[in-house]
Amino acid sequence: MIYDVVIIGGGPGGLSAAIYASRSGLKTLLIEKNTYGGQVTMAAAIDNYPGFGAGISGFDLAVKLENQAKGFGAELICEEVVDIKYSYDYLLKKVITTESSYETKTVIIAAGRRVKEMNIPGESKFMGRGVSFCATCDAPFYKDKDILVVGGGDSAVQEAVYLSKFAKSVTVVHRRNELRAAKTLQKEMGLCRNISVIYDTVVKEILGKSSIEKVTVTNIKTNENKNLNVSGVFVFIGLIPNTSFLSNVILDEVKYVVTDENMNTSIPGIFACGDIRKKQLRQIVTAASDGAQAAISARYYIETARIS
Repeated sequence: MIYDVVIIGGGPGGLSAAIYASRSGLKTLLIEKNTYGGQVTMAAAIDNYPGFGAGISGFDLAVKLENQAKGFGAELICEEVVDIKYSYDYLLKKVITTESSYETKTVIIAAGRRVKEMNIPGESKFMGRGVSFCATCDAPFYKDKDILVVGGGDSAVQEAVYLSKFAKSVTVVHRRNELRAAKTLQKEMGLCRNISVIYDTVVKEILGKSSIEKVTVTNIKTNENKNLNVSGVFVFIGLIPNTSFLSNVILDEVKYVVTDENMNTSIPGIFACGDIRKKQLRQIVTAASDGAQAAISARYYIETARIS
């Protein structure tokens, strides 16, 4: 079987591409490694996506997008993509997963990004047992406990506010002397009496026996070390594009896929959309827009290349 388009990644960008491609009559396969919806499923509330003035949870939005794609006939499977190969004339591609391979006329890369780890002693030991990257998933486990949030961007501040509804206290540790989060989010956090911020500081080690008992932090200006007694550590220090499986597509200096405004990559018939692209704004709405354009570009490629 030869698909018209194989989409790698099931976040808002990939699901949007699946909706537009299948609705256009293209035989569409979407391959997702983990959960349909991707990072968006971790968001407790989304209030800046058009059409949901009262807000919607990331999980609910993901389900709606998934069902819409399936409703138009797209096939969705859970496998991990490890490589993309193509013929000498670029007319046929093969998407290779850990379990199988799929022939296709076009490919849309929508693999998104993954969370960045601190890579410090104790982090891997307590991964999933005190170290978390998802407040929505794990906040209820820390009711009336002291916890630490690492980071200073939108995600860190937004998640700290959410965690403050459960925890006894939330301490935000940021390596710079001011937060990078939007002023509206900082204002919201300022209203939470159980949140405090420590600036110019990094986490050096996570300590404990069977569970987290404390963390060692260091002031980067004075080199002073101190221990903070906490039961959980939530890490929000950035995201890394999932491009390690790409061997020939041109990437920028930080490994994002380089495309033009029509989502064309450096290889004919291979497109990219969403957070994996090199671009200024990475939001759900821009990922969905990218996905729509990528699907239309894929259809145009098939028509003009006259691939039978």
